[in-house]
Amino acid sequence: MDYSQLKKKAIALRKQGLSYSEIQGRLDSAVSKSTLSLWLKSVLLKPEHRKRLYTKQIQILSLGSQSQRERRQREINEIIERAKKEIHTPLSQETYRFFGAALYWAEGGKTKNFEITNSDPSLIAFIVKWFNDIFGVAPNNLKAHLNLYPQQNENDIKRFWSDITGIPKKNFGKSFIKPPNKGYKKNNLYYGTIRIRVMKGTDMKHRLFGWIQAALQDINTKAELVQRKWIRLSKVARPPVNL
Repeated sequence: MDYSQLKKKAIALRKQGLSYSEIQGRLDSAVSKSTLSLWLKSVLLKPEHRKRLYTKQIQILSLGSQSQRERRQREINEIIERAKKEIHTPLSQETYRFFGAALYWAEGGKTKNFEITNSDPSLIAFIVKWFNDIFGVAPNNLKAHLNLYPQQNENDIKRFWSDITGIPKKNFGKSFIKPPNKGYKKNNLYYGTIRIRVMKGTDMKHRLFGWIQAALQDINTKAELVQRKWIRLSKVARPPVNL
């Protein structure tokens, strides 16, 4: 079919209300959309055809954003799957020990108690097992406290965390219930936040931070030098307390 015949067919299809993409499909993509635009710019569409094409375009735009999200999610899933293959399990004892120490360094208590607070069930399940494997502290020797919103069922959430950790319900102390106000996000943390404490664990905590200091000794040297250089930043007077 020569170009004159293609043009006649394209005009006929346009008068039937077909979109440029649909016309390309009928012509086996023999004509570009820019060429179709030149051929068809003077062809007036009937109102019902304009309505159909407008609706179709809205659907395409909507599906386009959804398609982009799905494509990005597939990319993320592929990255995660490739990364999982980079880790060889079971972890060595040294890697396991430092993995838990790093988690505690990020999320654990730094002052008085040997404790960690978080809302992630996987992290909490890991750290409870880690306490047992590394320090010999079994779940039934741990204490737990919950931080909840008033609309949450305290008893059910205690049972949930007891199932996750193996900590007996009797080891759960008094929960903190966040006072109701207009500012908090309802049901943002479905299981609340749990704080787990190792009884008489102060020496264990110091031992853990000894491991971290050993691993970071080269970095610590530089950090200490920079801190001494900027010591004046720690001398800023605190604002007065309003009584």
